[in-house]
Amino acid sequence: QVQLVESGGGLVQPGGSLRLSCKVSGSGSDFRFRFNTMGWYRQAPGKERELVASITAYSTSTYYADSVKGRFNISRDNAYSTLYLEMNNLKPEDTAVYYCNAPSALSTISWGQGTQVTVSS
Repeated sequence: QVQLVESGGGLVQPGGSLRLSCKVSGSGSDFRFRFNTMGWYRQAPGKERELVASITAYSTSTYYADSVKGRFNISRDNAYSTLYLEMNNLKPEDTAVYYCNAPSALSTISWGQGTQVTVSS
């Protein structure tokens, strides 16, 4: 069974920075971290969960939502099965619970508890 544990969130002022981490442990019958595209998602109160950024298995390609492009940077360390999200120039609208998951395995991997990011002065 695959487990996702997100960390690194907190309260930060507008313009500040945070670095999120997602440790992936265990394995499903067909899932291996190092072979899968991984993504960061977020869900703000009253809104649908949305994909914020993703990165291919060997970091050859990344995707960013327009709202975070130029401010967020996604990376991964396959040796440690860990996904990162560096967030800079944070805005109040970035306030949300942030989750990681594999876009191709959303129906089979349970979501973690997420990590709360609050941007407020």
